[in-house]
Amino acid sequence: MNAILLLSFGGPEAPDEVMPFLRRVVGGRGIPEERLAVVAEHYVARGGRSPINGENRRLLADLRAELDRRGDDRPVLWGNRNSAPWLTDALHEAADLGVTDLTVVVTSAYRSYSSCRQYREDLAAAVEETGVDVRITKVAPYATSPGFVEAATDLLVGTVRPILANGRAPRVVFVTHSVPVTMDETSGPGDGEGWAYSRDHADVARRVLTGAGERLGAHLDGEIAYCSRSGPPQQPWLEPDVNVRLGELAADGVTDVVLHPIGFVSDHMEVVHDLDAEALSTARAVGIDAVRVPTVGRHPAFVRQLVDLALATAEPCAAGCCPNLRAARPALCGRD
Repeated sequence: MNAILLLSFGGPEAPDEVMPFLRRVVGGRGIPEERLAVVAEHYVARGGRSPINGENRRLLADLRAELDRRGDDRPVLWGNRNSAPWLTDALHEAADLGVTDLTVVVTSAYRSYSSCRQYREDLAAAVEETGVDVRITKVAPYATSPGFVEAATDLLVGTVRPILANGRAPRVVFVTHSVPVTMDETSGPGDGEGWAYSRDHADVARRVLTGAGERLGAHLDGEIAYCSRSGPPQQPWLEPDVNVRLGELAADGVTDVVLHPIGFVSDHMEVVHDLDAEALSTARAVGIDAVRVPTVGRHPAFVRQLVDLALATAEPCAAGCCPNLRAARPALCGRD
Protein backbone atom coordinates (compact mmCIF):
# COMPACT_ATOMS: atom_id res chain seq x y z
CA MET A 1 0.00 0.00 0.00
CA ASN A 2 1.14 3.55 -0.80
CA ALA A 3 0.65 6.48 1.54
CA ILE A 4 1.67 10.14 1.85
CA LEU A 5 3.25 11.59 4.98
CA LEU A 6 3.05 15.31 5.63
CA LEU A 7 6.19 16.04 7.67
CA SER A 8 6.39 19.39 9.43
CA PHE A 9 8.30 21.35 12.04
CA GLY A 10 5.68 21.26 14.77
CA GLY A 11 4.73 23.75 17.44
CA PRO A 12 3.20 24.06 20.91
CA GLU A 13 -0.54 24.11 21.44
CA ALA A 14 -0.68 25.08 25.12
CA PRO A 15 1.39 27.34 27.41
CA ASP A 16 3.05 24.44 29.26
CA GLU A 17 4.32 23.06 25.94
CA VAL A 18 6.18 26.20 24.89
CA MET A 19 9.52 25.91 26.72
CA PRO A 20 9.88 22.13 26.20
CA PHE A 21 9.21 22.72 22.51
CA LEU A 22 11.83 25.48 22.26
CA ARG A 23 14.39 23.35 24.11
CA ARG A 24 13.86 20.53 21.60
CA VAL A 25 14.25 22.92 18.69
CA VAL A 26 17.61 24.29 19.88
CA GLY A 27 18.87 21.10 21.52
CA GLY A 28 22.66 20.96 21.66
CA ARG A 29 23.23 24.49 20.35
CA GLY A 30 23.97 26.18 23.65
CA ILE A 31 21.19 28.77 23.41
CA PRO A 32 20.73 30.32 26.89
CA GLU A 33 17.44 29.89 28.71
CA GLU A 34 17.05 33.67 28.88
CA ARG A 35 16.94 33.85 25.09
CA LEU A 36 14.40 31.02 24.93
CA ALA A 37 12.25 32.84 27.49
CA VAL A 38 12.15 35.90 25.22
CA VAL A 39 11.03 33.78 22.26
CA ALA A 40 8.51 31.99 24.48
CA GLU A 41 6.73 35.31 25.03
CA HIS A 42 5.81 35.35 21.34
CA TYR A 43 3.85 32.14 21.90
CA VAL A 44 2.46 33.14 25.29
CA ALA A 45 1.03 36.30 23.74
CA ARG A 46 -1.01 33.99 21.50
CA GLY A 47 -2.24 31.72 24.26
CA GLY A 48 0.80 29.44 24.09
CA ARG A 49 -0.30 28.13 20.73
CA SER A 50 1.59 28.17 17.45
CA PRO A 51 -0.55 28.48 14.32
CA ILE A 52 1.41 25.82 12.45
CA ASN A 53 -0.47 22.71 13.62
CA GLY A 54 -3.81 24.24 12.71
CA GLU A 55 -2.43 25.16 9.31
CA ASN A 56 -1.25 21.58 8.82
CA ARG A 57 -4.64 20.15 9.78
CA ARG A 58 -6.22 22.29 7.09
CA LEU A 59 -3.56 21.31 4.56
CA LEU A 60 -4.14 17.64 5.36
CA ALA A 61 -7.84 18.09 4.66
CA ASP A 62 -7.06 19.84 1.38
CA LEU A 63 -4.63 17.12 0.29
CA ARG A 64 -7.25 14.50 1.13
CA ALA A 65 -9.88 16.35 -0.87
CA GLU A 66 -7.57 16.69 -3.89
CA LEU A 67 -6.70 12.99 -3.79
CA ASP A 68 -10.39 12.11 -3.52
CA ARG A 69 -11.11 14.32 -6.54
CA ARG A 70 -8.59 12.23 -8.47
CA GLY A 71 -10.06 8.96 -7.24
CA ASP A 72 -6.98 8.10 -5.16
CA ASP A 73 -7.71 6.61 -1.73
CA ARG A 74 -4.19 6.29 -0.35
CA PRO A 75 -3.89 7.40 3.30
CA VAL A 76 -2.48 10.82 4.17
CA LEU A 77 -0.58 10.79 7.48
CA TRP A 78 1.00 13.58 9.49
CA GLY A 79 4.09 13.76 11.68
CA ASN A 80 6.17 16.53 13.26
CA ARG A 81 9.83 16.86 14.16
CA ASN A 82 9.41 18.85 17.37
CA SER A 83 5.90 18.27 18.71
CA ALA A 84 2.96 15.89 18.61
CA PRO A 85 1.89 14.23 16.40
CA TRP A 86 5.44 12.83 16.39
CA LEU A 87 7.16 11.46 13.31
CA THR A 88 7.77 8.16 15.09
CA ASP A 89 4.04 7.82 15.79
CA ALA A 90 3.29 8.48 12.12
CA LEU A 91 5.67 5.68 11.10
CA HIS A 92 3.99 3.29 13.52
CA GLU A 93 0.63 4.32 12.08
CA ALA A 94 1.91 3.59 8.57
CA ALA A 95 3.07 0.14 9.64
CA ASP A 96 -0.27 -0.61 11.33
CA LEU A 97 -2.07 0.30 8.10
CA GLY A 98 0.13 -2.03 6.08
CA VAL A 99 1.87 0.75 4.20
CA THR A 100 4.87 -0.45 2.21
CA ASP A 101 5.73 2.74 0.30
CA LEU A 102 5.62 6.13 2.00
CA THR A 103 6.11 9.40 0.14
CA VAL A 104 7.13 12.29 2.39
CA VAL A 105 6.06 15.86 1.68
CA VAL A 106 7.87 18.39 3.87
CA THR A 107 6.32 21.76 4.70
CA SER A 108 9.60 23.51 3.92
CA ALA A 109 9.92 24.48 0.27
CA TYR A 110 13.56 25.48 -0.25
CA ARG A 111 16.96 23.84 -0.54
CA SER A 112 19.12 24.13 2.58
CA TYR A 113 20.23 22.01 5.50
CA SER A 114 17.49 23.17 7.87
CA SER A 115 14.71 22.91 5.27
CA CYS A 116 15.68 19.62 3.63
CA ARG A 117 18.55 17.50 4.90
CA GLN A 118 17.63 17.95 8.57
CA TYR A 119 14.25 16.39 7.80
CA ARG A 120 16.04 13.53 6.04
CA GLU A 121 18.18 13.03 9.14
CA ASP A 122 15.09 12.94 11.33
CA LEU A 123 13.54 10.34 9.03
CA ALA A 124 16.63 8.16 9.39
CA ALA A 125 16.57 8.51 13.18
CA ALA A 126 12.83 7.75 13.34
CA VAL A 127 13.22 4.59 11.23
CA GLU A 128 16.10 3.49 13.44
CA GLU A 129 14.06 4.10 16.58
CA THR A 130 10.86 2.44 15.39
CA GLY A 131 12.30 -0.39 13.33
CA VAL A 132 9.47 0.14 10.84
CA ASP A 133 10.02 -1.66 7.52
CA VAL A 134 8.70 0.79 4.92
CA ARG A 135 10.21 2.19 1.75
CA ILE A 136 10.49 5.97 2.14
CA THR A 137 10.91 8.53 -0.61
CA LYS A 138 10.84 12.30 -0.18
CA VAL A 139 9.49 14.97 -2.49
CA ALA A 140 12.32 17.33 -3.45
CA PRO A 141 12.21 20.99 -2.38
CA TYR A 142 9.47 22.55 -4.49
CA ALA A 143 9.61 26.34 -4.14
CA THR A 144 10.46 26.82 -7.82
CA SER A 145 7.67 24.49 -8.99
CA PRO A 146 4.95 26.01 -11.20
CA GLY A 147 2.18 25.52 -8.62
CA PHE A 148 4.08 27.29 -5.84
CA VAL A 149 4.94 30.21 -8.11
CA GLU A 150 1.36 30.39 -9.46
CA ALA A 151 -0.07 30.53 -5.94
CA ALA A 152 2.42 33.17 -4.79
CA THR A 153 1.75 35.23 -7.92
CA ASP A 154 -2.03 35.06 -7.58
CA LEU A 155 -1.88 36.10 -3.94
CA LEU A 156 0.39 39.04 -4.75
CA VAL A 157 -1.96 40.19 -7.50
CA GLY A 158 -4.90 40.11 -5.11
CA THR A 159 -3.01 42.18 -2.56
CA VAL A 160 -1.52 44.76 -4.93
CA ARG A 161 -4.54 45.40 -7.17
CA PRO A 162 -6.51 47.58 -4.69
CA ILE A 163 -3.37 49.57 -3.87
CA LEU A 164 -2.81 50.34 -7.55
CA ALA A 165 -6.50 51.20 -7.90
CA ASN A 166 -5.93 53.95 -5.31
CA GLY A 167 -3.16 55.42 -7.45
CA ARG A 168 -0.27 54.15 -5.32
CA ALA A 169 2.72 52.08 -6.45
CA PRO A 170 3.93 49.77 -3.67
CA ARG A 171 7.39 48.31 -3.24
CA VAL A 172 7.23 44.51 -2.92
CA VAL A 173 9.50 43.09 -0.21
CA PHE A 174 9.74 39.32 -0.44
CA VAL A 175 10.49 37.91 3.01
CA THR A 176 12.02 34.64 4.09
CA HIS A 177 13.74 33.08 7.10
CA SER A 178 17.36 34.16 7.46
CA VAL A 179 19.96 31.39 7.75
CA PRO A 180 23.71 31.44 8.46
CA VAL A 181 25.71 32.49 5.42
CA THR A 182 27.66 29.22 5.60
CA MET A 183 24.40 27.25 5.36
CA ASP A 184 23.43 29.15 2.23
CA GLU A 185 26.92 28.80 0.78
CA THR A 186 26.74 24.99 1.05
CA SER A 187 23.08 24.59 0.09
CA GLY A 188 22.20 22.55 -2.99
CA PRO A 189 24.02 19.61 -4.60
CA GLY A 190 27.58 18.96 -3.53
CA ASP A 191 28.93 20.24 -6.84
CA GLY A 192 30.66 23.32 -5.46
CA GLU A 193 28.09 25.81 -6.78
CA GLY A 194 26.19 26.30 -3.53
CA TRP A 195 23.98 29.25 -2.58
CA ALA A 196 20.87 27.30 -3.63
CA TYR A 197 18.78 28.77 -0.80
CA SER A 198 19.25 32.38 -1.87
CA ARG A 199 19.30 31.52 -5.58
CA ASP A 200 15.94 29.75 -5.37
CA HIS A 201 14.40 32.65 -3.48
CA ALA A 202 15.69 35.07 -6.11
CA ASP A 203 14.23 32.87 -8.85
CA VAL A 204 10.82 32.68 -7.17
CA ALA A 205 10.75 36.41 -6.44
CA ARG A 206 11.67 37.29 -10.03
CA ARG A 207 9.01 34.99 -11.52
CA VAL A 208 6.31 36.14 -9.11
CA LEU A 209 7.10 39.82 -9.64
CA THR A 210 7.14 39.43 -13.43
CA GLY A 211 3.94 37.38 -13.51
CA ALA A 212 2.06 39.72 -11.21
CA GLY A 213 3.21 42.77 -13.15
CA GLU A 214 2.00 41.25 -16.42
CA ARG A 215 -1.40 40.40 -14.96
CA LEU A 216 -1.80 43.84 -13.41
CA GLY A 217 -0.46 45.73 -16.41
CA ALA A 218 1.95 47.57 -14.14
CA HIS A 219 5.65 47.64 -13.37
CA LEU A 220 6.40 46.36 -9.87
CA ASP A 221 9.66 46.90 -8.02
CA GLY A 222 10.75 44.27 -5.53
CA GLU A 223 13.56 42.90 -3.42
CA ILE A 224 14.28 40.21 -0.81
CA ALA A 225 14.65 40.75 2.96
CA TYR A 226 14.99 38.35 5.87
CA CYS A 227 13.47 37.74 9.28
CA SER A 228 13.90 35.53 12.34
CA ARG A 229 17.67 35.63 12.71
CA SER A 230 18.60 33.63 15.83
CA GLY A 231 22.38 33.11 15.78
CA PRO A 232 25.09 34.84 17.81
CA PRO A 233 26.02 38.38 16.72
CA GLN A 234 29.46 37.30 15.49
CA GLN A 235 28.02 34.73 13.08
CA PRO A 236 27.10 36.15 9.64
CA TRP A 237 23.48 35.53 8.63
CA LEU A 238 21.69 36.52 5.45
CA GLU A 239 20.70 40.20 5.36
CA PRO A 240 19.07 42.71 5.21
CA ASP A 241 16.71 42.26 8.12
CA VAL A 242 13.22 43.26 7.07
CA ASN A 243 12.89 45.83 9.87
CA VAL A 244 16.18 47.49 8.96
CA ARG A 245 15.20 47.52 5.31
CA LEU A 246 11.83 49.16 6.05
CA GLY A 247 13.66 51.99 7.77
CA GLU A 248 15.95 52.42 4.76
CA LEU A 249 13.03 52.40 2.34
CA ALA A 250 11.26 55.07 4.37
CA ALA A 251 14.40 57.20 4.29
CA ASP A 252 14.41 56.81 0.49
CA GLY A 253 10.86 58.14 0.30
CA VAL A 254 8.97 54.86 -0.15
CA THR A 255 5.47 55.17 1.30
CA ASP A 256 3.81 51.84 0.41
CA VAL A 257 5.22 48.33 0.94
CA VAL A 258 3.76 44.90 0.35
CA LEU A 259 5.40 42.16 2.43
CA HIS A 260 5.28 38.81 0.63
CA PRO A 261 6.42 35.83 2.81
CA ILE A 262 7.50 33.55 -0.03
CA GLY A 263 9.86 31.70 2.33
CA PHE A 264 6.97 30.19 4.29
CA VAL A 265 4.35 27.68 3.19
CA SER A 266 1.88 28.72 5.90
CA ASP A 267 1.49 31.11 8.82
CA HIS A 268 4.33 29.99 11.06
CA MET A 269 5.18 31.97 14.18
CA GLU A 270 7.80 33.74 12.06
CA VAL A 271 4.97 35.13 9.95
CA VAL A 272 2.41 36.04 12.59
CA HIS A 273 4.97 37.54 14.98
CA ASP A 274 8.01 38.63 12.95
CA LEU A 275 5.92 40.09 10.13
CA ASP A 276 2.36 40.72 11.36
CA ALA A 277 3.53 42.11 14.70
CA GLU A 278 7.11 43.37 14.42
CA ALA A 279 7.54 44.33 10.75
CA LEU A 280 4.12 45.96 10.39
CA SER A 281 4.79 47.86 13.61
CA THR A 282 8.14 49.01 12.23
CA ALA A 283 6.44 50.15 9.04
CA ARG A 284 3.95 52.26 10.98
CA ALA A 285 6.75 53.76 13.06
CA VAL A 286 8.70 54.88 9.98
CA GLY A 287 5.64 56.18 8.12
CA ILE A 288 5.13 53.37 5.62
CA ASP A 289 1.72 51.91 4.75
CA ALA A 290 2.41 48.16 4.68
CA VAL A 291 0.27 45.09 4.10
CA ARG A 292 1.15 41.41 4.17
CA VAL A 293 0.38 38.93 1.38
CA PRO A 294 -1.16 35.61 2.53
CA THR A 295 1.08 32.55 2.53
CA VAL A 296 0.49 29.98 -0.23
CA GLY A 297 -1.01 27.65 2.42
CA ARG A 298 -4.30 26.45 1.02
CA HIS A 299 -4.20 28.00 -2.45
CA PRO A 300 -5.61 25.42 -4.89
CA ALA A 301 -2.62 25.65 -7.24
CA PHE A 302 -0.27 24.90 -4.37
CA VAL A 303 -2.32 21.95 -3.12
CA ARG A 304 -2.53 20.51 -6.64
CA GLN A 305 1.23 20.90 -7.00
CA LEU A 306 1.93 19.01 -3.77
CA VAL A 307 -0.31 16.15 -4.87
CA ASP A 308 1.31 16.07 -8.31
CA LEU A 309 4.72 15.80 -6.70
CA ALA A 310 3.61 13.19 -4.18
CA LEU A 311 2.19 10.97 -6.93
CA ALA A 312 5.25 11.31 -9.18
CA THR A 313 8.47 9.33 -8.90
CA ALA A 314 10.60 11.07 -6.27
CA GLU A 315 14.30 11.37 -7.01
CA PRO A 316 16.80 11.13 -4.11
CA CYS A 317 18.77 14.20 -3.13
CA ALA A 318 22.17 14.52 -4.78
CA ALA A 319 25.33 13.37 -3.05
CA GLY A 320 26.71 15.96 -0.65
CA CYS A 321 23.52 18.01 -0.82
CA CYS A 322 22.98 20.63 1.91
CA PRO A 323 25.47 19.13 4.40
CA ASN A 324 25.20 19.21 8.18
CA LEU A 325 28.03 21.58 9.11
CA ARG A 326 27.97 20.66 12.81
CA ALA A 327 28.11 16.86 12.73
CA ALA A 328 27.65 14.07 10.21
CA ARG A 329 24.38 12.18 10.72
CA PRO A 330 22.69 9.45 8.66
CA ALA A 331 20.00 10.73 6.29
CA LEU A 332 17.40 8.94 4.19
CA CYS A 333 16.23 9.74 0.66
CA GLY A 334 19.62 10.79 -0.69
CA ARG A 335 22.49 9.39 -2.71
CA ASP A 336 24.86 9.71 0.25
